[in-house]
Amino acid sequence: MAVLLDTHVVLWYVTQNSSLSLKAREIVEAKSDLFFSMASVWEIAIKLNIGKLKIYCSFDDLLARIAVTRSEILPINIEDTQTYINLPLMPEHRDPFDRILVAQAMNYGLDIVSGDEKFDAYPIQRVWA
Repeated sequence: MAVLLDTHVVLWYVTQNSSLSLKAREIVEAKSDLFFSMASVWEIAIKLNIGKLKIYCSFDDLLARIAVTRSEILPINIEDTQTYINLPLMPEHRDPFDRILVAQAMNYGLDIVSGDEKFDAYPIQRVWA
């Protein structure tokens, strides 16, 4: 099963946060068929820059820890933006980073590993517990 890892999944994994589900941890530790979006890397950089995210290592160290998961970094391409623009805009889910992950999961036929139940509103499979 090829999966796209949500931003918080990778952050929780590399920081050993106990909020990560056992199933999600097993998927990441298998180090097989894992994808991580450039949108998530960008989201982390933005949130670090504005002080909305605190981590106890440098950004470069975080990137090195992400690399250990052997996740393939997915670029954002034109097809992803076309899918994004056609997603229904739901009042309860307007997060642009999550929505581009949905578009990428749809375009690449990936399940998404996330604890965020808002993904369940889209035609993708979410894996968590």
